[in-house]
Amino acid sequence: MSNLVRAALVQQRWTGDKDSMIAGAVEAIGSAASQGAQVVCLQELFYGPYFCQVQDADYYSYTEGIPDGPTTKLLQEVAERHGIVIVAPMYEQEQAGVYYNTAAVIDADGRYLGKYRKNHIPQVKGFWEKFYFRPGNTGYPVFDTAVGRIGVYICYDRHFPEGWRALGLAGAQIVFNPSATSRGLSQYLWRLEQPAAAVANEYYVGAINRVGVEPLGDNDFYGQTYFVDPRGELVGEAASDEKDEVVVRDLDMDKLAEVRDLWQFYRDRRPDSYGPIVEP
Repeated sequence: MSNLVRAALVQQRWTGDKDSMIAGAVEAIGSAASQGAQVVCLQELFYGPYFCQVQDADYYSYTEGIPDGPTTKLLQEVAERHGIVIVAPMYEQEQAGVYYNTAAVIDADGRYLGKYRKNHIPQVKGFWEKFYFRPGNTGYPVFDTAVGRIGVYICYDRHFPEGWRALGLAGAQIVFNPSATSRGLSQYLWRLEQPAAAVANEYYVGAINRVGVEPLGDNDFYGQTYFVDPRGELVGEAASDEKDEVVVRDLDMDKLAEVRDLWQFYRDRRPDSYGPIVEP
């Protein structure tokens, strides 16, 4: 018998207000759970627009405390009700004027397990993130959940192989990469980077993207959310490039040992030779 984890990813179009985004996410989590999903990840900054298309301090109002804010508390109740692990990317306020792009991880019994703060912060046209976020200071945590050991890497992080590897070394079996990435800028990379990371680090990756053109700019978020296995192959089809969708897939966890026994990337690493990588 295969050791399967049924996992889900949620891509959403911006509705115009925070409350309906949260309600839609809660409904999507319920839909995933009704299909047998044991873990679900939402998109980057899931309850708001991707406001980094502009630089406007009014959007600081989207911040909440994590875990003490209302959305984390709500999702703890949802996780417990459905018996599902939830990864929830939100805009975190640590204290007045100190904000992070953060994902909260909640176990299937509703317990808050911890957070990952996005480490790599872009500052390019249409992605003015340094205006909104401090670089993360949590390192690359891996969380012991009801479905196994999971990690999180957020959007722009995916261009940096070091964090992917750190998550693998810490024992991650599934890494979720919630994103807000647009058609003209990076679509050609969307099907390259996460499969390459899954192969190099021998784990599953769940890649989540939002959909639609939002009022704040001309970024066309193209969805195409998917799971990829440690052989670099998609698990089922990718999601639509224009519609809200809940992607539910069975991940064969026995494949992790099979691939690691075959390729031995972790055995054959040479950390003694990697010193220049960490020099400033």
